[in-house]
Amino acid sequence: MELFIYVFAALFSVLNPLGAVPVFVGLTQDDSKQERSRISLWAAINVAIILIISYFIGKYMLQFFGISINALRIAGGLLIVNSGFSLLSGNVSKRRGVNKKVTNDAMQRNDIALTPLAMPMLAGPGSMSLLIAMYQEQPELLQKITTCAAILCVSVTIFLILRSAHYLSRILGASGLVAISRIIGFIVIAIGIQYISSSIVNIFQSI
Repeated sequence: MELFIYVFAALFSVLNPLGAVPVFVGLTQDDSKQERSRISLWAAINVAIILIISYFIGKYMLQFFGISINALRIAGGLLIVNSGFSLLSGNVSKRRGVNKKVTNDAMQRNDIALTPLAMPMLAGPGSMSLLIAMYQEQPELLQKITTCAAILCVSVTIFLILRSAHYLSRILGASGLVAISRIIGFIVIAIGIQYISSSIVNIFQSI
C-alpha cells in the first residue's frame, strides 16, 4: 500500500492533470458533452498505454543507448524540477510543448486525445524517466504489479478530472487552478531534487 500511494502521488504530481484543465476547456469549448467524455476517456487510455510501455520498455532502451540509471535519474530529475518551476510560474503550457502553433493545430484536428492532451501535455519525458527509474528499483513482481495498478488509477483520475474540466473551471476559476498547480509544483520540485541528490550520492559511493 505504501508503494502504491508513493507511485500514485509521484505520478499525479508530475502529470498534473489539473494543469491540463484550462487547455482541455479551450480545445473542447465547442464540443458536446458526449464528445468531451469520449476525448477524456481516450486521453486517459493513451496516457496509461504510454506510461506502461515506458515502464517496461525503458530499461532496454537505456541498455541499447548505453545510458546508466544514475544518468537517467539526474536527467529525469532536471526535467521534473523544470516542470515544477513551470507550475510555480504559471507557464505550464509552453514548458510542456503546448504553444500557440500546437494549439491551433489541435483546434483543426478531429481527435486531440493523443496529441496534445496525452502527449506532451500529460505524459511527458519527466513522467517517463520517473517510471523507468522505478522499474530499475523494483525487482519483485508484486512491486511491478502495484506500480501498474497505480498507473491505471492515475489514468482513471485523469479521466474523471478531464470529464469534469468545464465544471471545475467554473467552480475553481483561473485563480483556484493556479493556486493548486503551484502547490503541486512545489511537490514536483521536491521529487526532482530527491532523484538528483540520490543519484549523485550513488555515483560518489561507486567511485
